[in-house]
Amino acid sequence: MNPSEPPVPPATEVLPSPSASAWREWLSLNGPRLLLFARQQTRSQEDAEDILQDALVKLVDKLDAGEFTGGQEAWMPYLFTTLRRLAIDLGRRDDRRRRREDQVVGDTVVETQDEFHPWFESDASDDETRKLLELGLKELPGKFAEVIVMKVWGERTFAEIGEALDISPNTAASRYRYGLEALKKKLASARRKGDLSI
Repeated sequence: MNPSEPPVPPATEVLPSPSASAWREWLSLNGPRLLLFARQQTRSQEDAEDILQDALVKLVDKLDAGEFTGGQEAWMPYLFTTLRRLAIDLGRRDDRRRRREDQVVGDTVVETQDEFHPWFESDASDDETRKLLELGLKELPGKFAEVIVMKVWGERTFAEIGEALDISPNTAASRYRYGLEALKKKLASARRKGDLSI
C-alpha cells in the first residue's frame, strides 16, 4: 500500500450516504422546533415524541415513493400539518379509550395535563420570566398558542402557518397578535403583583 493513498474502508463498514447525512443535518436543525410544536399539540412528552416519529415516517414514505410534491422547503409545512392531524387523532383515540376505562373502573383521575415540560431549554433564560411565559402559553387558547409556537420557534411565515392550520394568513397574524398581547398582559400583571422582579 502506498503511504500517500488514503486507507480503503473494510468491505463490512457502511459509510453514510450524502442524503443520509443531509437528512440528519436537517433533522438536527428542525427536530427541536417540530418537537416543541408536537408538545404543544399533545398531552405528554411521550405522545409528542410518538407523533413526531409518525410524522417523520410519513414524510420519508412519501419521499421514497416519489409522492411528495415540493422540495425540502415544503417539508416543514407538511410536518406541521401532519403533526396537528396526528395529535387530533391521538387525542380522540385517548378520549374514547379514557371514556371506556372510566365506565369500567369508575372515576379515574388522569393528571397528564399537569405534567411540566420546559419550552425554553436555554440556561440563559431568566427563570422567573421563563416560567411565567411557559405558564402563559399553556393557559392561552390552543388556537393562539399553536400560532405563536409555529411563528417563534418554528420560524414559519403567516402564509405557511395559515396553510398548515387551514386558516387565512390574516387569521394567523391576528391570532399571533392576540396571543402575544395576552402574554404581555400576564407578564405586566406579574410585575405589578411582585411575582416578577424585572
